[in-house]
Amino acid sequence: MNLDPSLRKQLASCVEGRRDSLVGLIRDLVRIPSENSPPVGHEEACQKYVAEYLRRQGLETELYYLSEVKGLKDHPLYFPGRDYSNRPNVGARRKGRGGGRSLVLSGHIDTVPRGTQPWTRDPFGGEVQGNRLYGRGSNDMKAGVAVNMFMVEALRDLGIELQGDLIIETVSDEEFGGVNGTIAGRIKGYNGDAAIITEPTFLKICPAQRGGRTVHIRLSSTGGILQEGKFPTGVIDAVRYFLLKVQEFAEQRKRTAPVHEIYAGLVDPVPVSITKLTTGPWGTGEPITIPETCQIEMYWQLMPGEKQEEVEREFHEWFEGIVKAAPELFPVKPEVEFPIRWLPGSAISLNEPLVTEFTECVQDALQEKPVVQGIEAPCDMYVFHQAAKMPAVLWGPRGGNTHAADEYVEIDSVIAAAKAQLEFVCQWCGVAG
Repeated sequence: MNLDPSLRKQLASCVEGRRDSLVGLIRDLVRIPSENSPPVGHEEACQKYVAEYLRRQGLETELYYLSEVKGLKDHPLYFPGRDYSNRPNVGARRKGRGGGRSLVLSGHIDTVPRGTQPWTRDPFGGEVQGNRLYGRGSNDMKAGVAVNMFMVEALRDLGIELQGDLIIETVSDEEFGGVNGTIAGRIKGYNGDAAIITEPTFLKICPAQRGGRTVHIRLSSTGGILQEGKFPTGVIDAVRYFLLKVQEFAEQRKRTAPVHEIYAGLVDPVPVSITKLTTGPWGTGEPITIPETCQIEMYWQLMPGEKQEEVEREFHEWFEGIVKAAPELFPVKPEVEFPIRWLPGSAISLNEPLVTEFTECVQDALQEKPVVQGIEAPCDMYVFHQAAKMPAVLWGPRGGNTHAADEYVEIDSVIAAAKAQLEFVCQWCGVAG
């Protein structure tokens, strides 16, 4: 069903006219902290706000707790070790008249913690300066959640009834590879013919996600500063050696990983990073000494289609090989742990109607052809693709400092994302006559 040009204009005007309402929604969400700090999280207050808002818009709305979802712990993708006390999901449905396709608009309500980096603005203030709205989660992904919520407000104000059902959900525990909240939504039946997950994609349509694997490595040696004989180096020589070898692993991954066609244009489709490295506390409150231990967090990304056992075997063979080649640097066997779930890559065909029709709507609404490419990070989209067999894409606004201090979202891009998404909701679900 192609929308009437006059309706398209009406939809765009509605978004522009209710700009302050949409920005106000984002500010409200940012001002209610919903930090995830495994194994616990603090999503409840923000989820209650979402549920109440959707009820006011006339949707059948359910606030349900993950700890009470039957079958969740038995699901093959369930990741144990999280505490789900007071950590609900929200699921809501705007029933259609019939005869149309259903659509799920999904987003995670949890954010990473504010962290210890110095903020120059209140992380939970929702401060607006120019075209930016600041705050923890503003970009990842409360702006996207607000756009989803705004859809039902706009449809109600315009008096538009859809043919297909529109489902809105906000899930808990997506950060830190949680994903159990997303699984719970599928078990509870908040599914449809397609889904849009409103992650911050910089107004790109992303039908694919890279996977990710995180490993914690602990290197140990002997320390001190005054010893007989050779001046001690503690664990430093082992760290230096390891960091040099990481580049070899990165080059190996580039040679051996099967590059998916949607990522073929990237210089490095499967990057390898050191994301944390510490040898202990800092400052003059600690003695000057040679460090005995070093904790390293290593993270590398994966292509759609790569298998867990193959990826982990490649890592273990590489790591055991470098340790065996320099035994004098490793008097204590290094400890290796995978602290976060396996996050696979995932992709759908570029020829899926979801992708082609959404591309047309974005081009019409924004008057420019959108970029269609895979997102350069893991997320929970693979649950839709692989567990629910549901075509899904990522779509959302621009922003910056994601997971860092002074996180922000660009307001104009939020308005643009909402225009395109509202048009697509009507196009996909169909407008009842």
